[in-house]
Amino acid sequence: MKPTYAVIQEKLQQTGIVPVIAIEDPAHALPLADALLAGGIPIVEITFRTAAALEVIRTLARERPQLLVGAGTVLTLENLHSAIQAGAVFGVAPGLNATIVKAASEAGLPFIPGVATPGEIEAALSLGCKILKFFPAEPLGGLEMLNALLAPYGHTGIRFMPTGGVTPSNLPNYLSCKGVTACGGTWLAKKEDMAASQWDEIRNRCVKAMEIVRSVRPS
Repeated sequence: MKPTYAVIQEKLQQTGIVPVIAIEDPAHALPLADALLAGGIPIVEITFRTAAALEVIRTLARERPQLLVGAGTVLTLENLHSAIQAGAVFGVAPGLNATIVKAASEAGLPFIPGVATPGEIEAALSLGCKILKFFPAEPLGGLEMLNALLAPYGHTGIRFMPTGGVTPSNLPNYLSCKGVTACGGTWLAKKEDMAASQWDEIRNRCVKAMEIVRSVRPS
């Protein structure tokens, strides 16, 4: 049985960070998953930025069921339906496409669309979205902009997943914001590290990231 929106939301809040991965080689899927899990991160977003994405999602969903596997950069209905068939348990997009959000809802797939403006936030709210990807976070003004947006919309209960420019140095500030459920992290598993099989380095980055999360959000 696939996790519900509430389960995904709770896992995001607990973990505080989501590795955002553009993976080139399907053979790297399982070593990557094992590095993430060993580093204490039980969730991942595999982006549709590479040709390998679909096979990687399928492999992880089948072979590492303890890892919550999401599909990122879902830009088309084809992306959405293929991700669902491959076993993705949530979807993420850089922008807000009402057609895709509605299709994901109809399919029962928890979906996190991207927003950058008040108008997009209101459109997302009208579609029933509870978690929004604030993207690209740092170029948009970072935490200052996010707090400005939360002022008129925080009472609605929406939560944000800032992505784009989030680093270990600014991660504590983002996680300290009550309107942030988790942050998207592209630095945790870089293409060059995967190409060089630097799985220990990826694991160590995850360990350090989770230490930051726990320091800000002690259980």
